[in-house]
Amino acid sequence: MVWDEIRVPGIQITIMITTLENTFTDLFLSEEVLRGITEMGYETPTPIQEQSIPVMLEGHDMVGQAQTGTGKTAAFGLPILEKIDLNDRRVQALILCPTRELCVQIADELSKMSAYKRGIKVLSIYGGDSMSRQMRGLKDGSQIVVGTPGRIMDHLRRGSLNITGLKVAVMDEADEMLNMGFREDMETILEGTPSDKQTVMFSATMSKPILDISRKFLHNPKIIKVADQNVTASTIEQIYFETRGGKKNRLISDLIQLYELRLSLVFCNTKARTDSVTEELRKAGIKADALHGDLSQGMRNQVLGRFKNAEINVLVATDVAARGLDVNNVDAVFNFDLPHDNEYYVHRIGRTGRAGKTGRAFSFAESRKDDRKIFELERFIKMKIMKGNLPSYQELMQSNLTRLESSLMTIATENNLKDYEKVLQDMYEKGFEPHLLAACLLKKVLDEKGISLKEPKPFQEKPRAERKERPERPDRPERNGGGKRGYESDNGPKIRMHLGLGKKDKIKPGDIVGAITGECKIPGNQIGVIDMFDHFSYFEISEAQVRKVLKGMNKNTIKGKKVMLSIARN
Repeated sequence: MVWDEIRVPGIQITIMITTLENTFTDLFLSEEVLRGITEMGYETPTPIQEQSIPVMLEGHDMVGQAQTGTGKTAAFGLPILEKIDLNDRRVQALILCPTRELCVQIADELSKMSAYKRGIKVLSIYGGDSMSRQMRGLKDGSQIVVGTPGRIMDHLRRGSLNITGLKVAVMDEADEMLNMGFREDMETILEGTPSDKQTVMFSATMSKPILDISRKFLHNPKIIKVADQNVTASTIEQIYFETRGGKKNRLISDLIQLYELRLSLVFCNTKARTDSVTEELRKAGIKADALHGDLSQGMRNQVLGRFKNAEINVLVATDVAARGLDVNNVDAVFNFDLPHDNEYYVHRIGRTGRAGKTGRAFSFAESRKDDRKIFELERFIKMKIMKGNLPSYQELMQSNLTRLESSLMTIATENNLKDYEKVLQDMYEKGFEPHLLAACLLKKVLDEKGISLKEPKPFQEKPRAERKERPERPDRPERNGGGKRGYESDNGPKIRMHLGLGKKDKIKPGDIVGAITGECKIPGNQIGVIDMFDHFSYFEISEAQVRKVLKGMNKNTIKGKKVMLSIARN
């Protein structure tokens, strides 16, 4: 294997250049762990696993750059299992992750991996779950704890979580936790851990905040990154369609029918959109359900279980809600809304084309801005996203008839049809002509499948407006002590919002920005000046985003405190 090392102050970057050569047996793992992962179907380590496992086993602090679906859980999980002292019932490993779903997924994977290491207990702790269950698990002596930052902080304040015996601290999807406004919680948690522990971070990006945290909390860390690999898998066919409005829902239905998709994920940028899309798909006869942050944990688990068991065929989700979703047989991913962040696109389409299977990713572009976004995504992933033609009525009908002919041919060759032929003979004797009877039976079959031979009316939609030159904008007037409710800015009119949380609630401007961008999925440049007071705060938001922010933040929290948000009065 060929390695290259690049040194920057305080950090050693180790990059793998060549292809894989090792097996899991070559990575000095115990027989118990090897037996567990063999039963799970692990064969050859992925690049991030092959590099991270030896580094962690040697005890180095580390930052691993890896996308979702690259095998990060095993990359840090297997070394952790080897480090656990079975005779010590204290918490020895703490794994922080951004969402409940990812928390549950990691804990479940570690439990399976440690099936033959008797005495290891893994506990997941996250908001929305029973606090008493979590406290019992901690009291019973769970050596590995996987949790979200907010709930970890809750247990630390209660004194129910003791991390003085910690050997390893892992931050998985650290960039996502930073984007969601958890930086202060992450730093508080790390500051309370033993100084001699091993600290590991995994992130899809190597941003300045990630490097800042690594310099502050990691000792001579190694940064591990796989070189010269495509961001997205070559097994995923990527296509985009120029479409808009209500036609998107029909297009999803048509593509499911055309490609015979069994399980599909549809990504939307807002909670409200997931509900409306789900409703429209149900009206079209598709078994669909929504997954977003307003659902209770019990309802989320129920929806995910139904999707994994194929009781529903389409799951409509927001990015945050789908974090940690682990289903290997998703046939296609639909980007109903294009994501604001390029890396979210990679996370989304990485849900299909897994475990050596092929997958499809369909994206919808409804404006010139979306066209530019497609071009930007192509440069980011270093792959071409092909432009697709909307399937015609003739294509859809021919696809349905071809499948019907195939199934009829199968019946004709594999079944004894003498009893059925006798029934048909009786019908002939009663006056049915053979061709008329066949036409009646065909209509009955197609009606039951919801297929009509009558071409539907074309969907009417307004053509895209021609691009116009933007008129010169007059100079922005000066603010006069906040007396005006809104004013013009470079991003359009801003509205001043009142938030019932302030400095006394230990809220900082970064927490407000993180909550709004993370929960409402709007760009940070849409947020203007933030004024902090002891018991309340003001912030400015683009007028076009006011309704989205009010709806997105309603019933949500910032650092565990309920949000009370309104438009500021004069």
